[in-house]
Amino acid sequence: MSEKESNWKFAEDIVSESEAIARAREHSLELGVEAISPAIGAQIGVIAAASRATGIIEIGTGLGVSGLYLLGGAPKATLTTIDVEVDHQQYARDAFIAAGTAPSRVRLIPGRANQVLPRMNEASYDVVLVDADPEHVIEYVEHGLRLARLGGTVLVPHALWRGRVADPVKRDRATTDFRLLLTEVSTSGAVISSLSPAGDGLLQMTKVTA
Repeated sequence: MSEKESNWKFAEDIVSESEAIARAREHSLELGVEAISPAIGAQIGVIAAASRATGIIEIGTGLGVSGLYLLGGAPKATLTTIDVEVDHQQYARDAFIAAGTAPSRVRLIPGRANQVLPRMNEASYDVVLVDADPEHVIEYVEHGLRLARLGGTVLVPHALWRGRVADPVKRDRATTDFRLLLTEVSTSGAVISSLSPAGDGLLQMTKVTA
């Protein structure tokens, strides 16, 4: 194992997950739903806390792993979370209840993100998490920046897409879209951005212009 691989593994292993998150992660593995890694979960929790978020929107509920991290970091926040899979959202609802989250703090919206997002109010959220359908990631990030308040943050897990983005030989649709997104964001004056190599990558953008 290389030094970088050892560092990556250490960063993942040192995260102590709550019982509710551990169960949600286990259910995700059982159902083949890809959840964010522990290190990415810890990062988005810190970002939610630092943002003092009161409004969070999540594109891609999964089985609740990322939502639990976000709500854990922002105890006064309300989470709106969108997913096309109603069954997954029911698992997520159970995970939120198991974690002791008040039902009033979570709004689950079933449906396709590209149909739901245009109806959401712009500049209304402190944190936006984009973790759904990688082949539409650019479209979802554009919506996310519209929905984020000035000074709000848009987060994109899996930004390095299974290690494929850094390999110029890989040219499948999802990899190409993530690569294009990262290139465009790096030169944009509308956001301040950073890319973390933890987990499968985490792109963070803070909106600096309306």
